[in-house]
Amino acid sequence: MSETTKTEREIFFDDEQESRAIFGIEDRFLKAIKGIFNITLVARNDSVKILGKADEVERAEKAFLELRRLWAAGLPITLTDVESAAEAIRSQQSADSTSEKIEVFAKQVYVRPRTPGQIQYVKAMRRHDLVFSIGVAGTGKTYLAVAMAVSALKKREVRRLILVRPAVEAGEKLGFLPGDIQAKVNPYLRPLYDALHDMMDYGQLRRYMESDIIEVVPLAYMRGRTLNDSFIILDEAQNCTASQMKMFLTRLGMRSRSIITGDISQIDLPPGERSGLKEAEKILKDISGISFVYLAKRDIVRHSLVQNIVEAYDKYEAEQESDQE
Repeated sequence: MSETTKTEREIFFDDEQESRAIFGIEDRFLKAIKGIFNITLVARNDSVKILGKADEVERAEKAFLELRRLWAAGLPITLTDVESAAEAIRSQQSADSTSEKIEVFAKQVYVRPRTPGQIQYVKAMRRHDLVFSIGVAGTGKTYLAVAMAVSALKKREVRRLILVRPAVEAGEKLGFLPGDIQAKVNPYLRPLYDALHDMMDYGQLRRYMESDIIEVVPLAYMRGRTLNDSFIILDEAQNCTASQMKMFLTRLGMRSRSIITGDISQIDLPPGERSGLKEAEKILKDISGISFVYLAKRDIVRHSLVQNIVEAYDKYEAEQESDQE
């Protein structure tokens, strides 16, 4: 059949609740799919009919099936999900990330990428021992890296997980905070603990941490160590200095893998201090075996408002820079 041949397909839903979730409020999700694929949609309570060129109808059908999978998995569907699935298929990238699902310790729980950028990110982590993930807040940089690390531990591909964060605000000024050093740095490590709790039960996580199978540590603790058979994540790497980044990268031992994540739009270093992440991007980008993955606003998978907030701030900052020129 020629791709220009007119055809139609009809998709039937399990119930009206499913169809409403996939159609969106005031059919906004249908309108998005219609605009991306240049098709005609006829929606009923329990079905949607797709009419148009054969190739466009086939792609639109795949987009609807992807949204049905999200709904069946109990995930809320947002406009970002709809646009990401449709754009992935439109650009002939598979939006079905089933093959990239990540097995973790929690029973019947799989973590999986939900956007084309995240799919690329997971593939890079599977193929390379050193991956840099650079992107704005909410794109899954840390969460997917932790999931890959936990999965590697479960499959016994590594013996240890080392999750690292710089504590920029702490630095030499931890003394005024109450408690021992662990209590002082815990607030900066909280996002890593949160991700781990989603993927392991509390008792197992506690046992692994007590036996040092899993470590969640501030970056300063990494100096002088060489880590073999380990999966190491450096989170918020934009807040590493250039010397700290070099120190961290040279910790990588035999049979180890490392993921470095960061958002270069949120650097908290003192004025005049070079970001180790930005410098590493320039120095290492052409080295074979190192992968750089860039996640954009379209890869944001938090509340749908987050993407709008990021765009509003980008617009405001651009206007401010323009006014200063």
